[in-house]
Amino acid sequence: MSHFEPPLAGKLAGLTSSAIRDLLKLTADPNILSLAGGLPDAELMPGARIAAAAESALRGSAALQYTESPGWGPLREVLAGRESDRLGRRVEIAEIFVTHGSQQALSLLAEVLIDPGALVVVEDPAYVGALQVFRAAGARIVAVPLDSEGLRVDRLAELLAAGERPALVHTVSNFHNPGGVTMSPRRRQALAALAEEHGFWVIEDDPYGELWFDRPAPASVASYSSTVIRLSSASKIIAPTLRVGWMVAPPRVCRAVELLKQGADLCGSALTQQIAAELLADGAWLTGHIDTVRGVYATRATALVDAARDHFGDRLRCTEASGGMFVWAEFTDGTDTGELLPRALEAGVAFVPGGAFAVSNPYPNAMRMCFTTAAPAVLTEAMSRLARAAGDRAPVQSAQL
Repeated sequence: MSHFEPPLAGKLAGLTSSAIRDLLKLTADPNILSLAGGLPDAELMPGARIAAAAESALRGSAALQYTESPGWGPLREVLAGRESDRLGRRVEIAEIFVTHGSQQALSLLAEVLIDPGALVVVEDPAYVGALQVFRAAGARIVAVPLDSEGLRVDRLAELLAAGERPALVHTVSNFHNPGGVTMSPRRRQALAALAEEHGFWVIEDDPYGELWFDRPAPASVASYSSTVIRLSSASKIIAPTLRVGWMVAPPRVCRAVELLKQGADLCGSALTQQIAAELLADGAWLTGHIDTVRGVYATRATALVDAARDHFGDRLRCTEASGGMFVWAEFTDGTDTGELLPRALEAGVAFVPGGAFAVSNPYPNAMRMCFTTAAPAVLTEAMSRLARAAGDRAPVQSAQL
């Protein structure tokens, strides 16, 4: 019997597992305080409300059947209403496409909008899920750096002036993962204007926009141009288990995505889409629920940043957490976070080194920390352990966990 195994597709050669997913395996130890994940807090997810909506959906048989490939009609109507409010214009149901989480939307769009070898511009540091999608699509990836106002649109303009012609630009506009920053209104307008002038698509990835702490995020980039495709999700505001994401895109893009989705999974879950429709349509309940999540996350973000400053001072520069789930931090003294991580794990704390999000800049001194799943006292203790691992010999009072 031959032991020859048929080959896999050549495009897999350049793909690697997510460093974050691999790290999560190491942090399953309950003795490790993990800042490495990117998960919403399960304790804040409305389990009883989801159960009630599921019971309501299951009173009929429609929730047990296949549904339309673009998504269950009533859910698309609810989403069209919500997105109309967000974009400041009437969003038609033909512009709404429901996907199995917003990551599937990104994957399907890559197939629709990118030919092998086409240029895709991403932010640096970059959202790892986007890098995986664009690499699998065979794109040529060029990075544009972030600063405190988000994507450096001036650097994008320089690329365009030099003759580069991207098929699309990807941005996490609000409370960036991993960078923690939010794109300023003037840059949003400038990005949309460049897209219209030079004829490229913008994918505005926005899973965190409703998780603001002090003030709402600026108007969506998609409010300035129809060349901007907006992605969002119920995962961060309700629960990931629903696997309900959506895009707002021109009808011709939605039709193209529909053809590919039919080949991938035919349609999403009628049950979870009906649950999501009920919860997203219940405005009074949803507002109260999201307000609660915002308040808890804001307290935790403040605790993490304050503890980092208490233990490290000017040695560690952190982004101001004004929303979302992450803080991006950089050591100013040359500490290598890749080298620090094994010592941190020994000390009982985990983070994601900046190199996991690198495109052109290796970010050897940076790290991403997630504050959503731990109480303030735990976050303070995590910073205490990190300071010991990093060689801070100042006396530290451990918090009672």
